[in-house]
Amino acid sequence: MSISAPVNLLDFDVDGLVAWFAGLGEKPFRARQVMRWMHREGCDDFDAMTDVAKSLRAKLKEIATIRAPLPVRDSVSADGTRKWLLDVGNANAVETVFIPETHRGTLCVSSQAGCALDCAFCSTGKQGFNRNLSAAEIIGQLWLANKLLGAARDTAADLEVGEQDNGRIISNVVMMGMGEPLANFDNVVTALHLMLDDHAYGLSRRRVTVSTSGIVPAIDRLRDECPVALAVSLHASNDALRDRLVPINRKYPLRELMAACRRYLERAPRDFVTFEYVMLDGVNDSDAHARELVALVRDVPCKFNLIPFNPFPHAGFERSSAERIRRFGAILIDAGIVTTTRKTRGDDVDAACGQLAGQVQDKTRRSVRLQRVAEERR
Repeated sequence: MSISAPVNLLDFDVDGLVAWFAGLGEKPFRARQVMRWMHREGCDDFDAMTDVAKSLRAKLKEIATIRAPLPVRDSVSADGTRKWLLDVGNANAVETVFIPETHRGTLCVSSQAGCALDCAFCSTGKQGFNRNLSAAEIIGQLWLANKLLGAARDTAADLEVGEQDNGRIISNVVMMGMGEPLANFDNVVTALHLMLDDHAYGLSRRRVTVSTSGIVPAIDRLRDECPVALAVSLHASNDALRDRLVPINRKYPLRELMAACRRYLERAPRDFVTFEYVMLDGVNDSDAHARELVALVRDVPCKFNLIPFNPFPHAGFERSSAERIRRFGAILIDAGIVTTTRKTRGDDVDAACGQLAGQVQDKTRRSVRLQRVAEERR
């Protein structure tokens, strides 16, 4: 007779955990007790859950576990950015990045081992794709980072920008790590529910951001099921260029993407969409491109985050000059669009935007195909 593997309780949001406990004959408040111990206290030892009945603790020790991905490397940048390489099994590893700032601490979370979307300028995409991360592996990044950073267990309500965070080290979460979050929709939404739940991390919807390359049907689902702040990896001002840089555009072109953004704002916690735009020298950074963007987003309340390209081996692109980025941004600002330029953080430990690569046992065989193409061009 086979013995079932222990159930990882990090896989459940509060509704899922209540249902699982009901299957054990336990009342809903027991699930919420355990959830608070897991997420608010960072506890993975059932014996330490002192207000949970001893009989239930004994039962949980037999059939359940609380298991986050294991860190195999911990790198700290000169600017304080911290990057963890996390083992997710079968020779796959993903990367999670913590970015400390004066009034907030942001955790950049991965959603997949690799990425299938193959954006031209992204190191993760060049690694190929292996699999979606489970809900436990996604929320486990936040659970582990809190533990490793020694975060105080602050369950206060949402804080206004500029206030001290009462010891909560991670105040913001961005789903901008390895992978396309909306291609792993169900597991990502389960993790989002936990980030927002007062029994778990109690973050504001305004302080949790999902970044997508533009999977239109999933943007609509996110609006309906768990609207949080939305960021769109735009990177081009017209379809021809975006088809090349962000191949998902061939399926969901800019007209459809802009319409999805307008629909999303009907329920979004912020009254704008953030458009991320990586600045590639001589590719997408001309004055004409900036003017095209102004026309493209005229009906979409938005802000732009210009991202100086962060190089990686064999990238094939160069970073736009600081003056070119400044002039590009000035055109957007003159058109009344809030525009910022992202400060590069953690590039000395390859933790900057677009540099996350981890370790991926590629099921798409992308590296083999790229090598074959390179050989044919010789």
